[in-house]
Amino acid sequence: MQALTGRMLRAAKLEVSLYEEVEADPTAMAQAMTVVVLSAVAAGLGSARHAGVGGLLVVTIVALAGWYLWAFLTYWIGTRLLPLPTTRADYGELLRTIGFSSAPGVIRVLGIIPGLAGIVSLVAAVWMLIAMVIAVRQALDFTSTPRAVGVCLIGWIVQALLLAAVLGMFGWGITGRPV
Repeated sequence: MQALTGRMLRAAKLEVSLYEEVEADPTAMAQAMTVVVLSAVAAGLGSARHAGVGGLLVVTIVALAGWYLWAFLTYWIGTRLLPLPTTRADYGELLRTIGFSSAPGVIRVLGIIPGLAGIVSLVAAVWMLIAMVIAVRQALDFTSTPRAVGVCLIGWIVQALLLAAVLGMFGWGITGRPV
């Protein structure tokens, strides 16, 4: 557990070396998944006052599905649509690095404090996006941060639209509440 906590702190500090480390470590997949789950549960707990227990479950499941989908989209976009000649990556590398980019999301648990949910959610989203750009840049061996931003942005838009459609099919809003 100490190794996971250390890696999560390094990921949250945006240490490029951490993202290189987990990219090269196939055994870090379980840790990456744990980070995503912890971040999702923190988001669910932070929104539990509004979304209830059912929302906590939905938020956690959607976060895991979103991680998997966004990693796939990022992999496809980064290796097929916008690769550089130096781009070398496999799907597992992206799953691991993107998983650790969720580490800053654990602060979303602070959303349970009245009046803080909005600001905590915004700070976490921006922080996780910055971490995601670093993760993608490192995993896809990009030399350009703007290219990593573009790949992340395109992937996020497609992922958000797909997840919203799936949630809508089941009668759930993006917040994890029935509509």
